[in-house]
Amino acid sequence: MSASGGSMPPPPNPAAYFPAPRITLPVGLDILRTYSGAFICLEILFGALVWILVAASQVPLPLLQGWVMFVSVTACFLSILFLGVFLFSYTHRVAVDWNQMDFLFHAATFVFYFGAFLLQAATTSLYNYQYPSNATVLLSGQDYNISIAASIFAFATTICYGCSTALALRRWKL
Repeated sequence: MSASGGSMPPPPNPAAYFPAPRITLPVGLDILRTYSGAFICLEILFGALVWILVAASQVPLPLLQGWVMFVSVTACFLSILFLGVFLFSYTHRVAVDWNQMDFLFHAATFVFYFGAFLLQAATTSLYNYQYPSNATVLLSGQDYNISIAASIFAFATTICYGCSTALALRRWKL
């Protein structure tokens, strides 16, 4: 009882303010049995290969390949984190629309990875380009081969993020 003689109102119900999370992807190890889980695993694998290959080159154009490295490292870590959320069933603890979050994550990463792929391909196209002031070649034969492999895996990673975006959009809108 309060000092004025009336009883205190009950505390507000938190369920009224935080809706239940909406998710159609399975959690736990069952996510690895879905197409989305397979694409996330491929994104991590191919993204790590892009990261390794760009780091293994002599990085002749740090401005272009620096962005490729940033995107590949960031996307790889965020994809591992995203997969971990589903593997360890944290989706039930955070009340968000996971279908929308899945779409937004993969769509944004697809756009960034597409740009990184274009920059990596532009770097690869500079084979046998010489600086005007001296006869130094920008890409050597070995760096060219590494750059080709990095471009191919960046393209494969971009395709994986695009497929994940399409699957996430379908889940979100249904």
